[in-house]
Amino acid sequence: MTLPAVPMSVTPGQQPAAPPERPRRALDVALRIAGGVVAVWAGVLAAVLELIFAAGAWELVKGRPDGVSKAVVGISATLGGVAGVVALTVLLGWFAHAAVGTRWAVALAALPWFVVIVAGGVRTAEGDLALTGDNVLGLAMVVAGAVTFAVLGFRQLVAPPPAR
Repeated sequence: MTLPAVPMSVTPGQQPAAPPERPRRALDVALRIAGGVVAVWAGVLAAVLELIFAAGAWELVKGRPDGVSKAVVGISATLGGVAGVVALTVLLGWFAHAAVGTRWAVALAALPWFVVIVAGGVRTAEGDLALTGDNVLGLAMVVAGAVTFAVLGFRQLVAPPPAR
C-alpha cells in the first residue's frame, strides 16, 4: 500500500536561500592563532598560580600547631585546591577548543602546564624547590590537573565529528 504524495507548489524561478556570508579566511586563521597563543600562555599562568598556591597553602598547614586544626586546614586546602585545579583545567580545555576549533587544541594548554609543573619539581641552583615530595596538596593538584587534561583530551579525540 502506498500513500498519496502531498501536493506542493513550486515556482520555477525561485532560488534557494543563499548561505550566510563567512568571515574572511585570513581573519579566521589569525583569530585561531591568537586563541592558540592565549591558550598556551593561560596554561603557563595556570601552572604557575597552582604552584604558588600549593607551596603557600602547604607552608600554612605545616606552620600550624599539631592537632585537629592542622588536619582541618590541610584537608580543606587540599580539597579546595584540587577542586580549583579541576575547574581551571576544564576552563582551559574548553577555551582552547573554542578558540582554536580543533580536537587537539587542549594540548596547547596542557603541554606548557606540564612543563611548568615539572620545572616546579626541579631544584634550582640556589636550592629552591616549588613542589616538594612532602607537599601532599601540591602532589594532589598535579595528579588532578594531569588526569583532568587527560580526560579532556580523550573526550575530544573520541567525540564524533560535528555535523556540518
